[in-house]
Amino acid sequence: MAVDMNMKVLIVDDYKTMLRILRNLLRQLNFNNIDEATDGSMALQKLRQDSFGMVISDWNMEPMTGIQLLREVRSDDKLKHLPFIMITAESKSENVIAAKEAGVSNYIVKPFNAETLKTKIVSVLGDF
Repeated sequence: MAVDMNMKVLIVDDYKTMLRILRNLLRQLNFNNIDEATDGSMALQKLRQDSFGMVISDWNMEPMTGIQLLREVRSDDKLKHLPFIMITAESKSENVIAAKEAGVSNYIVKPFNAETLKTKIVSVLGDF
């Protein structure tokens, strides 16, 4: 099954710079339908109002963290199957385990490049 490159991708991070970097990396991979949110609660609101094909979220945000957002998404019948990639600066195994238990689709540790992002997206969505 081919990945729909027109699908809407939601990127979530409280740092504008990181949002810009993510947007640019996704564009390099030919994803052009990108929306953004600066925290988990804004992301959740957007996810409930619109249709997205994938979420890429930072872990460390206030007031709602990426892991809290993931748990909300997984407990929502309409959203629970949505591919969800978590980005974090920490590679602590307890974080990876917590994210896996919460139902994360994949996990990226900063810093990363377009190739790493593509590998993670392919593992979640299939080749493109």
